[in-house]
Amino acid sequence: MSKKPAKLKVIKKGAKDDLKSAGNKKQFIIVGIGASAGGLEAFTSFFKNMPPNAGMAFVVIQHLDPTLKGMLPELLKKATDMPVVQAKDNIDVLPNNVYVIPSNKCISILNGTLHLFEPIEAHGLRLPIDIFLKSLAADQQENCAGIILSGMGGDGSLGLKAIKMAGGITLVQDPTTAKFDSMPAQAIKLTNVDAIASVEKLPERLISLVKPNIFKSTVTEIDGKTKNELDKIILLLREQTHHDFSQYKKFTLLRRIERRKGVHLLANTKDYVRLLQENPKEGEILFKELLIGVTSFFRDAAVWDYLKETILPQILERLPNGYMLRAWVAACSTGEEAYSLAIIFKEVMEKVGRDKQLTLQIFATDIDIDAISFARKAIYPNRIMADVSAERMNRFFVPDLNGYRVHPSVREMVVFANHSLIKDPPFLKLDILTCRNLLIYLEPIQQKKIVTLFNYCLHPNGILVLGNAESRDASGKGFIDVDSKLKIFKRSTTNFHDSLIEFPNTNFHKALMKPDSKPTFSSGENLQLLTDQVLLDHFSPTSILVNEKGDILYITGKTGKYIEPAAGKANLNVHAMARAGLREELPSAMRKAMKTFNQVIVKDIVVGAGKQKFSSTLTIRQIEKPEPIKGMLLIIFSEQTEPLKVPTSKIKKRDKTQTQLELEKELHQVYETLKTTREEMQVSGEEAKSINEELQSTNEELQSTNEELTTSKEEMQSLNEELQTVNSELQIKINDLERATNDMKNLLRTTEIATLFLDKHLNIRRFTDSITNIFKLRESDVGRPFTDITNELNYPDLENHSKEVIKTLVPIETTIQTKENHWLRVKIVPYRTLDDRIDGLVITFTDITELEKLKADLDQRLKSK
Repeated sequence: MSKKPAKLKVIKKGAKDDLKSAGNKKQFIIVGIGASAGGLEAFTSFFKNMPPNAGMAFVVIQHLDPTLKGMLPELLKKATDMPVVQAKDNIDVLPNNVYVIPSNKCISILNGTLHLFEPIEAHGLRLPIDIFLKSLAADQQENCAGIILSGMGGDGSLGLKAIKMAGGITLVQDPTTAKFDSMPAQAIKLTNVDAIASVEKLPERLISLVKPNIFKSTVTEIDGKTKNELDKIILLLREQTHHDFSQYKKFTLLRRIERRKGVHLLANTKDYVRLLQENPKEGEILFKELLIGVTSFFRDAAVWDYLKETILPQILERLPNGYMLRAWVAACSTGEEAYSLAIIFKEVMEKVGRDKQLTLQIFATDIDIDAISFARKAIYPNRIMADVSAERMNRFFVPDLNGYRVHPSVREMVVFANHSLIKDPPFLKLDILTCRNLLIYLEPIQQKKIVTLFNYCLHPNGILVLGNAESRDASGKGFIDVDSKLKIFKRSTTNFHDSLIEFPNTNFHKALMKPDSKPTFSSGENLQLLTDQVLLDHFSPTSILVNEKGDILYITGKTGKYIEPAAGKANLNVHAMARAGLREELPSAMRKAMKTFNQVIVKDIVVGAGKQKFSSTLTIRQIEKPEPIKGMLLIIFSEQTEPLKVPTSKIKKRDKTQTQLELEKELHQVYETLKTTREEMQVSGEEAKSINEELQSTNEELQSTNEELTTSKEEMQSLNEELQTVNSELQIKINDLERATNDMKNLLRTTEIATLFLDKHLNIRRFTDSITNIFKLRESDVGRPFTDITNELNYPDLENHSKEVIKTLVPIETTIQTKENHWLRVKIVPYRTLDDRIDGLVITFTDITELEKLKADLDQRLKSK
């Protein structure tokens, strides 16, 4: 059993002890906080509510202008008592400290040490939050947290997903409280985050989530009680989601469950089981927790380069002309890897396969229905530009309102499906199969089953690509190493299967459960059911049950005289199958029956042709009860035994032949049908007229809305021009302020007058370099009361005089002596702003030691005379 981690100690401000060792770094949570350039207010609110001794380290990532020096460290110092420093290259991260990203830098972390890089992307393409959060997840695993605050764009959402996958804690500012809601909303959409709250409440939620999760991953054994509760959760998940997690690694399940317990502030697993029973929605959330898929286009670039440069050219070279390759991307998540495979196939075909008419069919599957739906849309946000080269973006992606859409030539190569490796049948006769970083979450027995199944699915010499986190043992027998470092294997040509492979097939298992022997009748109820069935088959009228479209659902009796299968593709629709004579009467009779629950009777219908003609009565009734078949139509056929009845005519009956009687009957039927059709057309015309009026009204509203949008667009353009003007003026003022600040700094430096600037509460606001010879000041002391700082003065009334000047606004000037026998001229004056407002004090210390010595020497000489 591994050693338990040492109890977390609170690190005092500025402490730098042996926590730099690698072992101690893992004992505290490192929090990455991201926001865009307008996130200062959010950062300030967060740190004002975060206790300074929480035992966590914070790395602040903000979108900054690369041409300007960032002032965020100085601004955050006013919001927290923790030391706030600008991150430097190769600096160790310590708890209870805040590190801020510098301008024009990208920041990553390795072994608890921050590293700075020069960005290679253009300004608009940088994703510094994603870069750091991904490296934080890889370095600290479950001992990290990610927080996304107010911001524009989607930076940070992929990094937050990586932290979630690593077992860390994820929090997002409530978009309704954010000044800019794009970044929080995108993070919530992509990741099932642990907490969503206002920025003021996020520190409290973070602490509550850290406490139950910080050391949970160190558990190495599962006792009987825990296993019992875990089995109950697996059963509830199976019932609610129809997916079996019994073969998932128990410690992975426990980590996800502990996270959910922390979100709900539950003390034990038994309470969480109760929550799952009472709240099925929680089961869906836990299911999503277990399906976190971190993926991206061309993830692990070395793997895709090897496939493109070596594997695919070798495969294409040996294939015959016109061959269709089959590939399966298992656990595809949101589809990036499937599209990546399609793209490199097209690139290889253009390079080495132009002479062959080869195609690739990719089957991409996952058990996450939402992920599959996202992948089918083939629309990805702008941040994919960080993973896809500019050349590929131009060739294989089309700009869209919501980002970039995969080009149709690539999209048509991929078929997405909801599929479970554990319970659903696999795809067979494959040339390529990829399953990256899924097996590591399964128990060894299930891993072996799946890898054996993969072997069976592949052709001899077929390629298997696993994730870089998969162990070598997962490749199993029947595979040859192609590149063990990249986890690429080839199926051997020898069949190693010594027993029948167990295919995951739910339907097959259900079939095995059906009894083989004929049922015995042990009660009168069974005999009654059989007798009723015989009566229905032999003595009930011929009838069919159809829906409102005419699709046949059930048939009673012999219907061959009335309906017959139509030629061509099988079609079980009564309109297509009705015989001559009946086909003309059915549509109008069914429409009448659909309007009421009363039966519709049509008599004297001549069915058939030639010598097979006969007279029939058609009865149609819409079913009102029972509820399961309510709204269906029951069509009953009955053959007439009486002679045909036709309307009276001026021609005497005896003078009519049988053919004339049939023709008159047929003409009467046509007349009735035409009459009904005219009535229906009149009703349809009125409805169409009403719809047309509504469409005209809608069109007028749309035109009005379009005019309003055009006006709004013009106003926005005007506002944008005004903002550009204001921005230019502000930039000029900033430049002027920067020059004035530089002039002031140089003036104070050259005068060598020790100057101390204080606010109304006598807290240090600023100081010159010369003051450090009098007061023991450091940059981190800004914001502290100046009376707390040790000094070299014999001036006990300094604080009282300062308060007196604040109160009376009358300057005080005096001469004092230091502990080292230096003489200083001290002047305390009010600090006045440009609008003549008192906002503190200015205290100057002028060294007059030489003057006092000369004065003393002169006095001595005068006395000697």
